[in-house]
Amino acid sequence: MGVATGTAALIIILSVFNGFDDLLKRLYNSFDPDIKVIAAEGKTFEANQDLLSELDNLDFIDVYSMCLEENAMLEYGDKQIIATIKGVDDKYRFVTGLDTMIVSGTFQQYEQNVPLGIAGQGIAYNLELSTDFTEPVSIYIPSRTGKFRGNFQDASSNINKAIIYTVGVFMIQQEYDTKYYIVPLETAQFLLEFENSISSLEIKLKKGANTKDAVNSLITILGDKFEIQDRNKQHEYAYKIMQTEKWAIFMILVFILIIASFNVIGSLTMLIIDKKQDIQILKSLGANNKTIRNIFFLEGVFISFVGAIAGLIIGGVICWLQMEFGLVKLGNEGSFIIDNYPVLINWIDFVYVTITVMIIGTFAAWYPVRYITKKFANIEY
Repeated sequence: MGVATGTAALIIILSVFNGFDDLLKRLYNSFDPDIKVIAAEGKTFEANQDLLSELDNLDFIDVYSMCLEENAMLEYGDKQIIATIKGVDDKYRFVTGLDTMIVSGTFQQYEQNVPLGIAGQGIAYNLELSTDFTEPVSIYIPSRTGKFRGNFQDASSNINKAIIYTVGVFMIQQEYDTKYYIVPLETAQFLLEFENSISSLEIKLKKGANTKDAVNSLITILGDKFEIQDRNKQHEYAYKIMQTEKWAIFMILVFILIIASFNVIGSLTMLIIDKKQDIQILKSLGANNKTIRNIFFLEGVFISFVGAIAGLIIGGVICWLQMEFGLVKLGNEGSFIIDNYPVLINWIDFVYVTITVMIIGTFAAWYPVRYITKKFANIEY
């Protein structure tokens, strides 16, 4: 029971971390592309025809989008907020899944040549935005080329302004919802006074394309002037934190399992003491010390094996129940983007856990057998 409980706990904890990891990736995937190309130095680069032609000739690229990001001040009514505007072209909706994360309004960039904006839910909440075209959002960005003449009254002439009607609100997670306001690429380029410069090329790969091979190909083709980021690298810190936490918890539970293995050591010790007369009978029948040790050693291994199998079954069943019925809730309904603890069963975890349990169980069986049987095997009656 001790081994089974520890094994089940390992499976459940690893599956929950897999669930959170998968949830995090799915949320990021709704906004982030498969591959992102940014400038190695500086914030922007020129999207000239030669660069775009090279991308068009690559057979692993399905579609790509040009984007331009910068911080700006948004004003709506009497409310103001600092946010990041992200200018995107008409291909952006095919590169990411942002249009599937719209919770209010629609995903639209223009209405009769009038530019439209899409706000993160956090921005919409702070500005109390409406998507019914009653009042526009004013976007302000300092001019890159304007010169300050020393008169603060003339400072307004150095501020670029755009009027945008909000047509939709998206909800992904707080990091995005409170940061981004999506506008057409031409609007962002007008505000930042860039004719043909962008801050990133966002790429969607064709189905079945290998991301690692695609990254290596882009590095070779584009050279060291650009930094090529896959999804893991775009959020390298967050993914490393998740993996570190997962394996830290794994090691803590392994330590608990080691403590639980003392049950096996204690059980085998008591068994050997209880069977000391049988040991002498076996020796009288011709059994040597090695044979006697193997008997008790296999007994300990069988205890660990049966406990491991039982724990794998119990852990797997609990994970399945959580996936199907959501037995354990995260908190008050509606407070989180999901209601239940996410669980994802990864069968390679079963292999790792089985190997870990059997290594611990083998040592737990070997230790008492090695020392206790030597003591009783040498006693003569």
